[in-house]
Amino acid sequence: MILHAGLIAVRRNGYWRGALIQGPSGSGKSDLMLRGIDRGASLVADDRVLVWASGGRLYGRAPDPLKGLIEARGIDVLPMPTVDFTEIFLSVHCVPLGADVERIQGEACETLAGLEIPMLRLRALEPSAPAKLAHAMRVLAREARR
Repeated sequence: MILHAGLIAVRRNGYWRGALIQGPSGSGKSDLMLRGIDRGASLVADDRVLVWASGGRLYGRAPDPLKGLIEARGIDVLPMPTVDFTEIFLSVHCVPLGADVERIQGEACETLAGLEIPMLRLRALEPSAPAKLAHAMRVLAREARR
């Protein structure tokens, strides 16, 4: 399936682990991904993500025409090195700055391609959003090792 989303990944213990970044147009998906990349993550896909399940795991990659590109709103669509594909182990839903986000979100999950993965709601344009995303990715990567 193809989702209107972005995907970034971090390499942990020899494996790429990805966060699927979802939300409506203008919600800050690409902005959050650019800030995540600035903190050490790698681009997998921007704007559209091809998602599939295999062997009980969820994976994603960029559709061929969009591979290696990311939109920097107000600047241009920029070329950028990418990871070919990654396991998706977190779904992030970008919400507007004024939207309510639970103080402690608990263990929310989302089902994609028949598989359940952890889900996090973030105000993507909030200054602390990249730090929150990086923390969630570190914690989930540790848990995935078990």
